[in-house]
Amino acid sequence: MPDAYLPERLLIVDDHALVRDGLRSVLQVSFPKCDFYEAADFEEALNQLGELDEVDLVLLDLNIPDTSRLSGLQQLRDDFPSIPVVMVSGTYDRVTVRDALAAGAAGFVPKSLKREAIVDALHQVLEGEIYVPETLEDEPISEEERSIQSKIDTLTPQQRVVLGHLVAGRLNKQIAFELDVSMTTVKAHVSAILQKLNVFSRTQAVILANRIGFTN
Repeated sequence: MPDAYLPERLLIVDDHALVRDGLRSVLQVSFPKCDFYEAADFEEALNQLGELDEVDLVLLDLNIPDTSRLSGLQQLRDDFPSIPVVMVSGTYDRVTVRDALAAGAAGFVPKSLKREAIVDALHQVLEGEIYVPETLEDEPISEEERSIQSKIDTLTPQQRVVLGHLVAGRLNKQIAFELDVSMTTVKAHVSAILQKLNVFSRTQAVILANRIGFTN
């Protein structure tokens, strides 16, 4: 592994000290010249990143108490776009991993991976690749997911855009403003989306979209 791919500064963000200690001990063996920094919550992570000159990699726990789901990842991508962020979690599923990658994660590492697999995953990220757990890649798509996807595939491009706004929690008037169209047009798109997805409410449409990690 060339030195160019070896990190000099790495930040571990996890609210459990034992997890931080465990990750650091695993990585110190493979990255002996790396300076490791730790943060027990997201606010501390932001402070550390603001004070440090350069950080080569951030390991971010999926369930940090002062964030909601992927909000921490999204803020890091906005505030520090040049720093790759790898999500780390004790539990994961296809939708969560897909959402994390769509939000800009450079990889998703389960805490259950063996020491060598964690190191290999980070090497891949440092080389500019995206790491996805092999078990997830091999996981078959369920019939329910296929059914949902087939329904979403019937949406027009504009309806997909509107569905993306619904998933983001935007109201009709906000969608109308974003797309520079009338409220009547937005309502027509929403009605068509509900009909094609065979659901009766915006909430049900969003739930279906989230089950397959829909991103427009």
